[in-house]
Amino acid sequence: QVQLVESGGGLAQAGGSLKLSCAASGRTFRSYAMGWFRQAPGKEREFVAAINSSGGRTDYADSVKGRFTISRDNAKNTVYLQMNSLKPEDTANYYCAANLGLIQLENGSPDYWGQGTQVTVSS
Repeated sequence: QVQLVESGGGLAQAGGSLKLSCAASGRTFRSYAMGWFRQAPGKEREFVAAINSSGGRTDYADSVKGRFTISRDNAKNTVYLQMNSLKPEDTANYYCAANLGLIQLENGSPDYWGQGTQVTVSS
């Protein structure tokens, strides 16, 4: 069982930055691919970014490529999402996810989800 707790959300101005964190419980964190998804009001949940278990591979949605960076610290059981050059359309509830397989995670079917943290970007 893996429990995920997100933090770092809040209000930012367009062009600003926020850094999200996701702390995972359990001693098997380093075995899991990790990812971030987001869901805006009235929209479906969408993939944002993912990182494999070793941190050697990262994937991004086209909408955030070049602006967001996913990273992980296996010693701290934590994955991060650095969000720069924020836009109003980045406003959403951001969810952390974990899965043993990277592709399954990116397809939106991870084994574990966090509760989410709200990000609001004002224009």
